[in-house]
Parts: sequence; C-alpha cells; structure tokens
Amino acid sequence: MVQKYEIIRSSRKTLGIEIRRDGSLLVRSPRRLSKERIEQFLEKHSDWILKHQTKVMEQVDKAQAVETLTPSEIRALAEKAALVIPERVRYFAPIVGVKYGRITIRKQKTRWGSCSGKGNLNFNCLLMLAPPEVLDSVVVHELCHLKEMNHSERFYKEVLRAYPEYHKWHGWLKENGAELLQKGNCV
Repeated sequence: MVQKYEIIRSSRKTLGIEIRRDGSLLVRSPRRLSKERIEQFLEKHSDWILKHQTKVMEQVDKAQAVETLTPSEIRALAEKAALVIPERVRYFAPIVGVKYGRITIRKQKTRWGSCSGKGNLNFNCLLMLAPPEVLDSVVVHELCHLKEMNHSERFYKEVLRAYPEYHKWHGWLKENGAELLQKGNCV
C-alpha cells in the first residue's frame, strides 16, 4: 500500500525518494512521469522506505535527547576550526592536486562542507566535535569537488586516491552526524 507523499517535478531524469525528519516522503520526479509509475516505484521500494523511515525516526529520537551547545561553546568551536581546518586543507590540496580560494567556517544546520564554482570552500565548525579522520574525509571530499563538481565514479576514485579510508569515516559521519548537528541547535 502506497503511503501519502509529496511530489516535486523537475527536469531530472530519474525518480528519487527523500525521507524527511518527520518520516514523510518527498518524491522527486521527472516532469512527465505518471502518478501510476511513481506509485509502482514506491510500492516496489516499500521495504527500503519503511526501513529508512524507521532509521530516520530513531535518529530524530536520539537527537532530541542530545544536550545542545551554548553560543559561547559554538564560538569556541568556530575559533578552533578557523585554526585547524585551513591547516588540513593546506595539507590535502597538493595531494588532491588542486588550488583553492577562500575558506569560510560557520555553523551550518545541515551541511558539513561545500565548494563553490569559484573554488571557495565552506566548512561546518561542528566538525571539531568529530574524530580528526572525519574532518579529513570532509576536507578531501570538498577539495575533490574542485576537480569534479559532482558525485560521479570519477569523483569517488579521486577521493579514494587521496584518502583511502574515506568510506569508513564518511560512514561514521552518516551514523553520528545528526547528533552532532543537533548539538549545534542552541537557542
């Protein structure tokens, strides 16, 4: 049985499912795909959807029990990040084989890092709460976007060339990242 969902149609070529923090479904669909085809897709992937909805709800419950940081604790993390992160970027940039622009540190609600088309890098100060290997995995990920602005096979080959343990530490972040982000949700 297909559950309630929201559809966002765009020029994309494939269907995608997003499970929101409240457990609801967002379906991203090509413009002309029929509702019947979407519902067939959802039915076919119903076990996967249920499994991941359960996981998301468990993460939400876990995150709600987390003590949040004070504004001064977040400022201290940002100051530490402003020292540590540029050092890690300087270390990995020659390994990846790229030059970068400005580095910005801020507290972000959903992202660990990003890379602009101009070569500027942005990092979340909450990375200072993670193991150093996690920070390195995010730094390498963003530096590799200076070569490949996508998540293609070529992109991941480049990431693994520069940081062979990437999957291990990216997995750590996927498992524990929601809790770290929740710590940053101070009032």
